[in-house]
Amino acid sequence: MGFARTCSVALVGVEGVVVEVQADLEPGVAAFTLVGLPDKSLTESRDRVRAAIVNSDAEWPQKKLTVGLSPAAVPKAGSGFDLAVACATLGAAERIDPRVLVDIVMIGELGLDGRVRPVPGVLPAVLAAAEAGYVKVVVPERTAAEASLVPGVSVLGVRSLRQLIAVLTDEPVPEEEPDEMGRPDPSLAGLSVPGAGVGAGLGVYAGDREHQLDLADVVGQGPARAAIEVAAAGGHHLFLSGPPGAGKTMLVERMPTVMPPLTRQESLEVTAVHSVAGILPPGRPLVETPPFCAPHHSATMQSLVGGGNGLPRPGAVSLAHRGVLFLDEAPEFGAKALDALRQPLEAGHVVVARAAGVVRLPARFLMVLAANPCPCGRYTLVGDACDCPPFVIRRYQARLSGPLLDRVDLKVAVDPVTRSELSGLVGQGESTETVAHRVREARERAAARLTGTPWRTNSEVPGHELRTRWQTGPGALAEAERDLERGLLSARGLDRVLRVAWTIADLAQHARPDEHDVMLALQLRTGVSRGVPMAIGGGG
Repeated sequence: MGFARTCSVALVGVEGVVVEVQADLEPGVAAFTLVGLPDKSLTESRDRVRAAIVNSDAEWPQKKLTVGLSPAAVPKAGSGFDLAVACATLGAAERIDPRVLVDIVMIGELGLDGRVRPVPGVLPAVLAAAEAGYVKVVVPERTAAEASLVPGVSVLGVRSLRQLIAVLTDEPVPEEEPDEMGRPDPSLAGLSVPGAGVGAGLGVYAGDREHQLDLADVVGQGPARAAIEVAAAGGHHLFLSGPPGAGKTMLVERMPTVMPPLTRQESLEVTAVHSVAGILPPGRPLVETPPFCAPHHSATMQSLVGGGNGLPRPGAVSLAHRGVLFLDEAPEFGAKALDALRQPLEAGHVVVARAAGVVRLPARFLMVLAANPCPCGRYTLVGDACDCPPFVIRRYQARLSGPLLDRVDLKVAVDPVTRSELSGLVGQGESTETVAHRVREARERAAARLTGTPWRTNSEVPGHELRTRWQTGPGALAEAERDLERGLLSARGLDRVLRVAWTIADLAQHARPDEHDVMLALQLRTGVSRGVPMAIGGGG
């Protein structure tokens, strides 16, 4: 009887569980049994593995083969176990020394010809292996750069099963035939899951758009530009309301280019989510810029917060982790889908429960809502342009619930662009480079102040800490406290005003918020003019 074991990783959401792959050969009628809660794609690995071993010039054992995946109670999905199943089988057949396989984690799908194809979720799988104490990992060659992002792990990237057998048996490593010039590389298949990121509006990263999307392209809109800057500097949620064609979408699309690059830890978090979702682009092993996710208003609740058959997959809120979630035409979204955003907005993560298990997905994003004032969009225009009845306007605006809007820090009305602004008679707005520099300095001031705490941006700081530990200037909160007494501002609203005031003070290089900073924060929070110029730094 032959026995061998090696390891692979099962993904549960964006977290990995190390799975021991055991192969047992015993006399009897030739058969292949796979046990341990495999899904359909994993069950089919029996045929893929058999063909791959035969086509890799290795002999298939003519005995009763049983492959077990332990722990058996954890559901296993996907084709990433193929490589481990093949090597465990060869180890049981003594083609490979079983002792060599014990401390190696193997991740990869096998083609029928023995080629090793990449699979989604390599980064979180290798992170799980490293946390479990493994230091040797075998992955497809195309995902070796992604796996190498994890420190302290020795990564071997292989292109075929034939090459891996040679490495494990100390034989000369065969050279694979190069692909024909001009033809697509077949080993790239598997890096992207069809449709996984298209519906989320996540086709382009901020770093790819910096050369073409500049804030200087936006004409006018001084108040909205100031709100964009404050939101990017402090991580505050934003609501833009205005008629069609005013430039709301143009402004929001340029928002990720204003935000600072991701830190190393944030990059690993974002890359892990995108890797699991199958939307990590080839040649980009690490996402270094804030993602931008803009789902269509027909998106379901499951596509926003996560879901799907079996174990839940990341939704739009997780794909926008550490970036921007843009809900254009927000009132057109379903009420259930919008209200499902309340919990991740507060907690920074989303917990999705399904029959197959409960998954915790990261979801700390900056939400931007954009809406027209009425169904026709002409309600705020001068003259009798709108023909919507009053009850239709009220019902349309009521689609955004009060509890959801209460979690939004900044509310700005976007006015139509005037002829003088379009003709260039008014000075051009600041460029992305100028605003991004100011935002980066404000983030650095906030990070220095919050050193030694679990928070990194002003939007994350609890209100109690702002009222006791970091206090405003003398008399700065007088107007805000009067609004609280009149019922115009809730306790949560006061906390959010304080957070915005600290961000404005950081942008203005103030040691702490003064009366002007708090008044501007109130103006941005309530949307009611307080007589304060809507200008941040040199903007406006």
